[in-house]
Amino acid sequence: MGGQACVLYGAAEFSRDADFAVLASRENFDRLQNALDELQARVIAVPPFEHEYLERGHAVHFRCHHPEVERFRIDVMARMRGVDPFPALWSRRTSWDLPGGIEFDGLSLPDLVASKKTQRDKDWPMIRRLVEVNYDEGFASPSPNQIDFWLKELRTPTLLLECAQRFPEEAERVAETRPAVRSALVKDVGGTDESLAIEQSHERKLDRAYWAPLRTELEQLRRAGSP
Repeated sequence: MGGQACVLYGAAEFSRDADFAVLASRENFDRLQNALDELQARVIAVPPFEHEYLERGHAVHFRCHHPEVERFRIDVMARMRGVDPFPALWSRRTSWDLPGGIEFDGLSLPDLVASKKTQRDKDWPMIRRLVEVNYDEGFASPSPNQIDFWLKELRTPTLLLECAQRFPEEAERVAETRPAVRSALVKDVGGTDESLAIEQSHERKLDRAYWAPLRTELEQLRRAGSP
């Protein structure tokens, strides 16, 4: 997940760290610990690397000290706001074959977009870019799932208007729950843009509310001097 997945989907050129969504089971926790040990990864902030914190939705942050990945950062999460539990994410995963015969599994594009709907400024341009790239790549012969995804997630007003005009029947269905598509259907650029801004503001508020108790817990851990 995160920036490395955005690179693989063609929406970013580089990322300085690696974010992982993991299954928060006891057995998998031990396997993850073994992998981190191979990288000589050490926790660099609160919370500590314990199963209960991953279960509650915290991210655990590591810095690697193995010579081949010196100072590379790894962030691990098991739960994310607005994103399905790990088994569902795994069933929808996208796999890439990388040089050297390495297979890499990442979040599906819709799940990656969902995970990016945060309060952070940097995530919203990335969502826009991710969907733009997919729209461009699938423009000539899109699948029904792609059309549905574009109408639900495009954040570029001109492209959303174009998409709504190309697929009016599908757009009518999505417009029932997405005002931006309703405006796009009648070629209302200003209304589409305003609706997109409202969407973003709403998601940011939801994310702030989700993280508020978790941030409070982190502050308590800092004050208690947790490693």
